[in-house]
Amino acid sequence: MSMSQVFEDEIGLNPLDMVEQFVVSNDWAFDRRSDEELAVEVPGRWCNYSLYFAWREDMGAMHFTCAFDMKVPDAKRSGIYELLGLVNEKLWVGHFGLWEDEGVPMFRHTSLLRGTPGAAPEQVEDLVDIAVAECERFYPSFQFVIWGGKTAREAMMASLLETVGQA
Repeated sequence: MSMSQVFEDEIGLNPLDMVEQFVVSNDWAFDRRSDEELAVEVPGRWCNYSLYFAWREDMGAMHFTCAFDMKVPDAKRSGIYELLGLVNEKLWVGHFGLWEDEGVPMFRHTSLLRGTPGAAPEQVEDLVDIAVAECERFYPSFQFVIWGGKTAREAMMASLLETVGQA
């Protein structure tokens, strides 16, 4: 279901209300913690992703993260930080970071909405689609560094190889 169909006539809502409708329409598990927070679990090809939306009305900003179901061991963090730099060079929207306390890689983006009637339904849909697609695209790179013993550059080259044809 398209977000524009759900919210054709509604403008100026808390953007998390719109996000919640999108999540419900996709039948994803979620927890609306408050008017300012929404947590969602989305299935992916490599793992389930934890989406987190936070609304700051005073800033007119909606912060969004899409976290991997993966923990980076302390011994691998320097390689992951190098990988983050390489991965972020490939992105047009958002960036990847590492949640320091938990050691969890995540995609992050903040949408500034001050002075607008709110997030457009298509913006919410695109944000989630882009985040999950980028997480799926780079998940193998993180695995190659953490478990495969690859350098950040080797991991990027290996995970971005495009296969052609069929076996």
